[in-house]
Amino acid sequence: MKLFLDSAMTDEIAHALDMWDMDGLTTNPRHVMVSGKPFRTVIAEIAELVKGTDKPVSVEVNPHFTGCDEIVGQGRELAALSPNFVIKVGACEGGFKAIRELAKDGVRTNATLIMSVAQAWHAARAGAYFVSPFLGWKDQFGDSSDSLIGDVRAMLDKFGYKTEIIAAAVRNARQIGDVAIAGAHCVTAGAAVYLDSFRNPYTVHGESIFQSSWDQTPEA
Repeated sequence: MKLFLDSAMTDEIAHALDMWDMDGLTTNPRHVMVSGKPFRTVIAEIAELVKGTDKPVSVEVNPHFTGCDEIVGQGRELAALSPNFVIKVGACEGGFKAIRELAKDGVRTNATLIMSVAQAWHAARAGAYFVSPFLGWKDQFGDSSDSLIGDVRAMLDKFGYKTEIIAAAVRNARQIGDVAIAGAHCVTAGAAVYLDSFRNPYTVHGESIFQSSWDQTPEA
């Protein structure tokens, strides 16, 4: 399973690429807002960080766009800015048609805000390169996400779609393991989630025992 960082903070991204060798990046309008920089500035800086690599960077079109023509127009424009860019398109009727049109142009797309197998199927059938089922948002509002990744993967495999799953809105280390077992091709999470996934209190406890033993061992 490939690991993507969900962020638009360029210093955070640079650290993750260097220390964690991330396989790709995902951004969204909220991340761009948090960066405090204009949208075009942020994506240009991110493009420079991954220049010369094959790491995909999901960049979202204006979320107010729901019509096919406006999504396709901006999608083509953004895709031309960097060979790393994958165009993020919201799951809606016009979005699925736009994914089909962009696929004809050879533009990779990421169908975002996927909340059901049916939506993932529409996206895959249209030619989406990625689908992004959102786990945390479903859980937040009391709708279990436990089977979503496995069900989407079963659908893709059953019908031979090449679309890859990016498990999104992942909130903790347990979910990283869960989506891997469920068959996600990729997972995207924030830096804090990855930092937590490196640690475990039992590991810290074990290290303290070994450190104490090391200190008490006579030197040669």
